[in-house]
Amino acid sequence: MIDMTSVPNGWVCLYPQVSSLIEDNRSTSQTVTMSLDNRGLAYADGFFTTMGVIDGLILWSDYHYQRLVSHAEALQLNINSEELLAVLQLYAQQLEQGMLKLVVTRAAQDVRGYGYAPSANGSDCEIWLKATTMKVSTALQLSLPNGNLVPTQPYASAICLASQIACLPPPLAGLKSLNRLDNVLASGELQRIKAEPLASKLASTLGEGLLRDMRGQWVEGTMSNVFYQLAEAPLSESKTASSVHKDNENYLTTGQWYTPSMAQSGVAGVMRQVIIDALSTTQYPVIIRSLRDENLPKLTQLFFCNALRGIMPMSSLTLLSGDVVDFESA
Repeated sequence: MIDMTSVPNGWVCLYPQVSSLIEDNRSTSQTVTMSLDNRGLAYADGFFTTMGVIDGLILWSDYHYQRLVSHAEALQLNINSEELLAVLQLYAQQLEQGMLKLVVTRAAQDVRGYGYAPSANGSDCEIWLKATTMKVSTALQLSLPNGNLVPTQPYASAICLASQIACLPPPLAGLKSLNRLDNVLASGELQRIKAEPLASKLASTLGEGLLRDMRGQWVEGTMSNVFYQLAEAPLSESKTASSVHKDNENYLTTGQWYTPSMAQSGVAGVMRQVIIDALSTTQYPVIIRSLRDENLPKLTQLFFCNALRGIMPMSSLTLLSGDVVDFESA
């Protein structure tokens, strides 16, 4: 275990000390200053991932490892993912309960401007980590078909936002890159709605906003992925058997769930993949399906999810028109 009296409160730079942290069983606890020439700051040249820690263990560590591998390959970064994950696990043991945020940026280059010098192993990196002590809520949990437990938040309401997210070419689509300005602006819109002086009762229960991309397809939340169920007719005309009461412990395994594709926009989140994999061998595997304007009045269930908060079920969705789709059973 890492020998340090406390987990560093600020950011620490792990690279190039990753190997020595394992071999010498020690940690560089001093805070390191990031250069203003850092390519992550200058060009958003890198990616990040946020990991929950409970009882000294990283939640869904295998999936975060897959993100390290896939993102390093997509961005042509030289990362020893196995060594890096081992260091993160040491920090998690010391943290015990909280959050680890990892930021990976391409190292400074001799090439001027945006360019970088390619190599067989990819570009060298700067790897930054911040450990934060916080409570990761586990009071409510849902059991996946494989027996794993997922944190579940109380029911909240959602709203369709006017903000849009970018469509990106491969291999950038689906990545948790450092360029998140579209999500920043969308989150700002959501906060403004919550803070409106004449905010309705809806604003007090508002948990997340639904975002569409530049094609007009609804893709994800401001900080999460989305899953949904559909009726054959709008809810104003019929309530279907696929409506699931909010106390139903079989919430995830009752009815057909859909989730939008991340092939052109959005972030392919860790919890999204956890749920897709867990339901892959059940009667109703998750189907990748576009969510369009005409589908919204036919929604019967909707939840958002991310690796820290788990599942965030919604009781209603307010459309851009102001109409409200209610997901509660009749």
